[in-house]
Amino acid sequence: MSSFAVQMELRKRTITYNPKRTRFCKQHRGRMKGKSCRGNHIYFGRYALQALEPAWITARQIEAGRRAITRYARRGGKIWVRIFPHKPVTLRPTETRMGSGKGSPECWVSIVKPGRILYEMGEVSETVPRAAISISASKMPIRSHRFVFES
Repeated sequence: MSSFAVQMELRKRTITYNPKRTRFCKQHRGRMKGKSCRGNHIYFGRYALQALEPAWITARQIEAGRRAITRYARRGGKIWVRIFPHKPVTLRPTETRMGSGKGSPECWVSIVKPGRILYEMGEVSETVPRAAISISASKMPIRSHRFVFES
């Protein structure tokens, strides 16, 4: 297989976490106070990774965590990514003088508050998600813990 074919195969596997369209291209920074009031229960799988701190999680970090879980699980079981980056982050170019407006959108982030479920796993034995979720937690910029749904 040529290197170009390998690159095209990898692009098919990666998920681009960008909104298809937004009403406005730039947003205010906002605040992250309080706990997560939605997305804080397990609905799809049996095992989950739950955030303990507030943070902005970038699209690259979300994809890195998803890849870590998928690689460890070796396509066994199901994985649900429960966060999506809706917020654009703008950056000004370096060595720019004051004024001249807001910078251009640089990346997309998801606003995560304490209690938010980041990933869920299901349809696997208990040892696989325990290790896969801990690997995924090391990719995140926040403290988080494993969560098991007892039915």
